[in-house]
Amino acid sequence: MVALTPEILYVFALVLVALVFFATEPVPVDITALGIMVVLLATGPLTEQLARFGLIGGPLYLLGNAETGPAPELGIAGFASTATITVLAMFILSDGVQRTGIIQILGRKIAAFTRDSETRQLSATMGVVAPLSGFINNTAAVAILLPMVTDIAHKGKTSPSKLLIPLSYASMFGGMLTLIGTSTNILASEVARDIATRADAPVGSARLSDGFSMFEFTQLGIVVAIVGFIYLLVVGRYLLPERIKAREDLTEEFQMADYLTEVEVREDSPLIGQTVRDALVETDFDVDLVQLVRGEEVFLEPLGPKAIQAGDIFLVRTDRDTLVELMDVEGFELVPNFEVTEEELELAEADENLVEVVVAPGSDLVGESLTSMNFRQRYDATVLALRRGGELIRKRMDNIVLRVGDTLLVQATADSIERLDLNRDFIVAQEIERHDYREEKIPVAIGIIGGVVGLAALNVLPIVVSALAGALAMVFTGCLKPGEVYDAVQWDVIVLLAGVIPLGTAMQNTGAALYIAEVLVQSADVLPQIAVLGLFYVLTAALTNVISNNASVVLMIPVAFDAAARLGASPYAFVLAVTFAASTAFMTPVGYQTNLFVYGPGGYRFSDYARIGTPLQLVFAVVTTVGIAAIWGI
Repeated sequence: MVALTPEILYVFALVLVALVFFATEPVPVDITALGIMVVLLATGPLTEQLARFGLIGGPLYLLGNAETGPAPELGIAGFASTATITVLAMFILSDGVQRTGIIQILGRKIAAFTRDSETRQLSATMGVVAPLSGFINNTAAVAILLPMVTDIAHKGKTSPSKLLIPLSYASMFGGMLTLIGTSTNILASEVARDIATRADAPVGSARLSDGFSMFEFTQLGIVVAIVGFIYLLVVGRYLLPERIKAREDLTEEFQMADYLTEVEVREDSPLIGQTVRDALVETDFDVDLVQLVRGEEVFLEPLGPKAIQAGDIFLVRTDRDTLVELMDVEGFELVPNFEVTEEELELAEADENLVEVVVAPGSDLVGESLTSMNFRQRYDATVLALRRGGELIRKRMDNIVLRVGDTLLVQATADSIERLDLNRDFIVAQEIERHDYREEKIPVAIGIIGGVVGLAALNVLPIVVSALAGALAMVFTGCLKPGEVYDAVQWDVIVLLAGVIPLGTAMQNTGAALYIAEVLVQSADVLPQIAVLGLFYVLTAALTNVISNNASVVLMIPVAFDAAARLGASPYAFVLAVTFAASTAFMTPVGYQTNLFVYGPGGYRFSDYARIGTPLQLVFAVVTTVGIAAIWGI
C-alpha cells in the first residue's frame, strides 16, 4: 500500500477545496482552476522557504522533486497543451460554420417536416444535434439549435420542456462520436498520452502513447447514441414534464397579465415636462416604462430622452400595489379595457419586439445585476420578467444577481434584438431574421471542416495542427473576419483547461492517484474486472454531475491508469470508461454546460434532471462497460 505522504495529503486537501468550489461556484469555475494553478506553482517555493527557517519538516514538491526542485513549467503547461490549443481552434471552426447560416436553413426545413407531431419533433431534434455535435463542439451545437427547437415546439403546439432536455442529452451522445465532439475528449486524449509516454508508464499503456485518433471510439459512440435515442423516445418522453405550456403568446408563458398595464398621464401630473430618464431616477417605485403611445406613434427604447406630455400613454411593468400608489403620487390614470398580449407589445414595429434571452456561459452578465450593468441603457431593451428554472420573477428584478441559464423576457426594437443575437453574452431563444449570414460560404465552411477531420483521421497531420490550419482557413476564405476569431473562443473554457491540467500532473507526481487506485482496486477482491470497470464509470459520472467534466477527466484518468496496472487490466479500457462517463452528465443541470443552456428556457427544476437522467446514466453505465469489454476487451 502506498504510504500517505505529506504531499499526498496536501494534494487531497487541494482537490477537496477544488471540488467544493467547482460544485458551489462562489467564483466562476475558470477562476477556481486558475487558483489551483497558482497554489500548485507557489507550494514548492514557499515550503522551501518555510523548511529553511525550520517551520516545517521539509518542502512539498507537487510539480517537481527533491533532486530538481520545483518545476514551474509543469504548472503553466496547460496553456501550451495540445488539448487547450485544439479546443481553442475548434471554437473558431464551429463559429465559422455558424456564421454561414447553414444550421438555420436546416432548422427551417426540419420545422416544415415535424409540424405538430411530438414524436417527429423529438426525433428530428436528436437526429440533428447528435451528428452535428460529432463535428463541431457540442456546446456550440446546442447554442445554435436552441432557438430552432424552441420555435419548432411553439409552432407545433408542444411544450419546449419536452424537447430541450433531449436536445442537451443528444448533444452529449453526439459528442462521443468523434475525438473533436467535446473538449473533454480532446483533454482525455492529451492526459492519457502524457501518462502513457512517461518512463514509468504502466504496462499496456503503449496503445495510448499517441492519444485517441479521430474515430477511435466511434463504434461505441454510435451504440451509446442509439440506446440514448431509444430511451428518450420510449421512456424519457413520459418522464419529461410540461413545465412551460405550449403557447402562442410570450405574455401568457411568463404570466404577465398582473404585471403589465397601460396608464395615461393626467393634465395635473407632476411628471409633465420631465424626461423619462429623470422621472425614473427620481421615483422609488419598482416600475419600468416599457412603451410610449403618443397619438398615432408608438415608441420603444430608448425612451429616456423623451419629455413626458399630458395624454401620453405608457405601458408599464409593475405590480398591482405599486400601480395604485403610482396613480396617486405621479398623476397617472388607468387605461380601461387593456389586454396584455404579445401583439399589443409589438405595435411599434412589424418585426418581433418581444423575445426570450438566455444568459450564456462565460457571459459578462454572470455575477452582475440589471442595475450594475446598466442593461436598459446599454442594450436599449427592457426586461419584463426573469425565469430561473421553474421560478418566475416579475418584480424587484433590478438587483437580482444573474446566473448562467437565466432567461429574460425582453422587449426591444428589432435592431436591438438583432444586436442581442449577435452578442455572445446571450442566446436569443427564438429564430431572429438576420441579414449577416454568409450563405455563399456554406460549401467552403463544410469543406474546411471535412478537411480538418480527414487530415486528422488519416494521420496526415496531428489534430492540433489540422484544427489550427482549419481555423486559419476560415479567416482566409472569408467565413470569418479576423476580429471575429477572438469573439468565437470561450475563453473561460480555455482557462479552465489550462488550470486543471497541472492538478492531474500533481496527482500523478505525488502518488495521490496511485493511492486512490489502490483503495479502489481493493474492491477487486470481491468484484470481477468488468464490475470494477463499471465502478470507474459510475464514480466518474457522479463526480462529473457535481463538478466540471474537464476537472473529472484530469482527476480520474491518472487513477484509471494506476488501477488498471494493479489489476493487470488494460489501461485503455479504463481510460475509455472515464472519458465516456465524463462526457455524459445527465443527472444535474450543473454537470454539463448544455444542461444549463436549456435550464431556463425549459422552465426545469433541478429534480427534473435527476428523474430523467439517473435511469439514463445507469443504462449508459451498463452499455458503455459491456461495449468496451466486447469491442476492445479488459
